[in-house]
Amino acid sequence: MIKAVIAKLQQTIQRVTRLFAWVHSSKLVHSSKLVSLNKLVSLNKLTSWALAIMLLFVTIAGSAQPAVETNFDRKNLRQQDFSGQDLSDNYYTRADLTEANLSHTNLELVRLFTTRLTRANLEGANLKGATLDGASLAGANLKDANLEGAYAINIEFRGANIEGADFTDVLLDPKDNEKLCEIASGTNSVTGRKTRDTLYCP
Repeated sequence: MIKAVIAKLQQTIQRVTRLFAWVHSSKLVHSSKLVSLNKLVSLNKLTSWALAIMLLFVTIAGSAQPAVETNFDRKNLRQQDFSGQDLSDNYYTRADLTEANLSHTNLELVRLFTTRLTRANLEGANLKGATLDGASLAGANLKDANLEGAYAINIEFRGANIEGADFTDVLLDPKDNEKLCEIASGTNSVTGRKTRDTLYCP
């Protein structure tokens, strides 16, 4: 599209240049009687057209942004700070996010399959519908995180802080569910649900 705009712009500039040259050579600039109204109108329209195309080209060129990598599968992201960011378009399958700061991030529907989140800070994170199967959350901070509807089979929760975490409709291994009930406490500040109730703890 940009190439087409450039070509059109060059063509228009050439026409304007030729027209101005013709006006100058004919001395029409100094003799308004020889310039017809139609020629002046055509010149005005052509100039406006060229300016409009120039503006369009500048707008397109200015708005063009370099591609941002969103696929972090298998990447080493240890101790990286992503706090407060919207990461919902990214992929982190088998990535190493050990001790990463993911507090208050938007990870809704994100793929975190077998991702290493050991000692990661996920406080207040939105993990709704995320795929966490096989991930390691050992020692992770899940305080006030929302995991509603997430897939969490075969996860390592050892030493994790789940105070105020919302596990509504999370698909958990029954054994993991029992272990989480042993440490479950608090109420999620966003959903207002008690952690123990979302885990159906007795």
